[in-house]
Amino acid sequence: MQKQYFIYIMTNKKNRVIYTGVTNNLKKRAYEHKSKLIEGFTKRYNVDKLVYYEVFDDIYNAITREKQIKGGSRQRKIDLIVSINPNWKDLYNEL
Repeated sequence: MQKQYFIYIMTNKKNRVIYTGVTNNLKKRAYEHKSKLIEGFTKRYNVDKLVYYEVFDDIYNAITREKQIKGGSRQRKIDLIVSINPNWKDLYNEL
């Protein structure tokens, strides 16, 4: 089985904070954020709602995409989320 990589966007309950990351195990990583197991930005700002993700077969493509998203404006991130998740619902249970 070929390995998969994910870029993902998470937010807090009021959708005010946007966090972008990359991982090879999205369900585990989102759980870690939700459970506040990771010290740092997401724990400090209660970022625990998965609102967007993309799947890649190549880690280099995933990292490139993550950098592209991180380098974009807040509005571009919002537009990206709304394009697939207009109600900003938590996608964690759909994984």
